[in-house]
Amino acid sequence: MVSRGRPRRLVGATALMLALTLSSTAVLAYADLLPQHLDLGFDLDLGLFEDAAPTGLPHVAQKIALGGPLSIVAFGSSSTEGIGASSPAAAYPARLEAGLRRALPHLGSKITVTNRGIGGEAVDEMLARLDRDVIAPRPDLVIWQTGSNDALRGISLDHFREATEAALERIRAAGIDVVLMEPQWCPTLDATPGADRFRDAVRTLGADLGVPVIRRSDLMRDWIGQGRLTRTELFASDGLHMADGGYALLAEAAQDTVLDGAEAAPVALAEAGTD
Repeated sequence: MVSRGRPRRLVGATALMLALTLSSTAVLAYADLLPQHLDLGFDLDLGLFEDAAPTGLPHVAQKIALGGPLSIVAFGSSSTEGIGASSPAAAYPARLEAGLRRALPHLGSKITVTNRGIGGEAVDEMLARLDRDVIAPRPDLVIWQTGSNDALRGISLDHFREATEAALERIRAAGIDVVLMEPQWCPTLDATPGADRFRDAVRTLGADLGVPVIRRSDLMRDWIGQGRLTRTELFASDGLHMADGGYALLAEAAQDTVLDGAEAAPVALAEAGTD
């Protein structure tokens, strides 16, 4: 996992040059603002960008480059709501907002992370409120934590995968970046036959669709293996949810995923445009 405090290329870069490398939408929008006599030092062929697929988190990168505001929706079930945390402020979305404000001081209070987690929900319940909680607010990014309750409730794996893929396509069609968060590693899911298939389905969807995935299961094992947390600090007493220590490290992982995804967007498309 990337360490906190690592210098970020996005911070301090000029808004213009980053916008030119973020996405086809950004390129075409900013091209109209360039003076006709401006010498960029290279020939800018906008046709190179017209069919370029978004890479990384281009909408997040654009907001960071232009100074915000940056809006994020944390969407999911109990791990997003913060069940097992000592207070709402200890849940991962609130910690993520605070961490991003520290990491991106030029945005500061213009970064908001809205908690839209409801404990106990599986994919169909979440999709029933997708328009209200994700599409309608038009955030720059949604972090979607999913798959745990589907395994616990015996939801069809095929249905979970198909419904999740359709929802991801709808979110991205609305101009919203997406990060997926896989199910947690915990005693309750370890004892649930087939639970690992839902974790693997989330990973496969991420790989197939080019969506970053927070590999929470591996991270939690690493936190214990590396001695960063004890089991008591990681797990709540119910054996299913995370405790404050786990949510704190989960917020760090989410922050690194967001910032790395923002960096990947301009770098990848800049390279594509220089071939």
